[in-house]
Amino acid sequence: MAEHHDLPVTQRTRQILNAVAGVLAVITLLGLVVWRPGDRAARPNVEQAGAPSSFYDAEVSDIRSDACQGTPAESGIRCELVSLLLLEGPDTGQRVDVDFPESRTTPDVKPGDKLVLSYTPTAPPGFQYQFADRQRKSVLFWLAALFALAVVVLGRLRGFSALAGLGASLVVLLAFAVPAIIDGRTPIGVAVVSAAAISFFALYLAHGFRTMTTVALLGTLASLGLTAVLGVAFMELADFSGFASEEATFLAATAGSIDLRGLLLAGVVIGALGAIDDMTVTQASAIAELHAANPGMGRRRLYLAGLRIGRDHVASTVNTLVLAYAAASMPLLVLFVLSRQSLASVANGEVVAIEIVRTLVGSIGLVASVPITTWLAAACISPEKPGSSDVEQEVN
Repeated sequence: MAEHHDLPVTQRTRQILNAVAGVLAVITLLGLVVWRPGDRAARPNVEQAGAPSSFYDAEVSDIRSDACQGTPAESGIRCELVSLLLLEGPDTGQRVDVDFPESRTTPDVKPGDKLVLSYTPTAPPGFQYQFADRQRKSVLFWLAALFALAVVVLGRLRGFSALAGLGASLVVLLAFAVPAIIDGRTPIGVAVVSAAAISFFALYLAHGFRTMTTVALLGTLASLGLTAVLGVAFMELADFSGFASEEATFLAATAGSIDLRGLLLAGVVIGALGAIDDMTVTQASAIAELHAANPGMGRRRLYLAGLRIGRDHVASTVNTLVLAYAAASMPLLVLFVLSRQSLASVANGEVVAIEIVRTLVGSIGLVASVPITTWLAAACISPEKPGSSDVEQEVN
């Protein structure tokens, strides 16, 4: 049995906070309706541009070295001719041969390995199936199960709630945000509405319908608004084209209705959400615990004490954000180092500059969430002595 303290507020303050949260919930719901995805059948078909959309599992049964298919034997161009048994798809049970050119990038396969093949029915016979990747579903499944087990063992019921919030977040992104952007909806509007919806689901599912959660939600939404404004401003000032990656160029060719610059902005907002959620919940909870430890602390002292906690949290979290973006771009950073370009030249390139803007704008929103949420939590504290309803007994 452990004490879990909520923010002790008057009934009127609680009603005001709930009313503000309710209005924002209605606005978010309207945004979900206005920018909802359209007809899926009307979306661009990337398969028509040469990108396969069908993938099937297969098992390696035999490997031999031979001339690559479609080349004369005397050409000297050798391939590993891999015979595979199709485990699914329209030709289940049949065997197909796939060329693996002899090079450093060719995967090292052996009989019994499970692979994923792309399927293009319009390709010439013998070339309809091509190697796409190794089959890793089982590894990913067990890793996800281990993650869920770790969260539940430590968090117990709250761990289950956190996983439910994670699931809701993925549903919002995959069922609303991405399809809506594909359909040509305003990316920054879709991103803000999606982030707001995720905040409602993630915070209330993980932390319950408490005043502390509502304060954290309001701090999160205010910080996201600031992040969106800064993102728009600096994306315009930096004059990004949106064509910095191969994926963006392919999207422009196959789905011209997508606003690539807006897509970058959407990434800034959604990318900052997780860290901001973490920060706002921590600050609201810190104020609740500080007040419970010393009910005689005034609002100003509470705010200053909470701000000191927030400074330490910001110092570590900002470093985490920068390292996370750097880790995701390690191959690119290695390439730039090998090219012996100056740091200024590297930073000026659009691929790197986008990540810099994304990191710094998200970090500014993160930093701003500390004083915003801390002030709001401290300002809501009731000057009266907290009653028994201000402490919730929970089994953790």
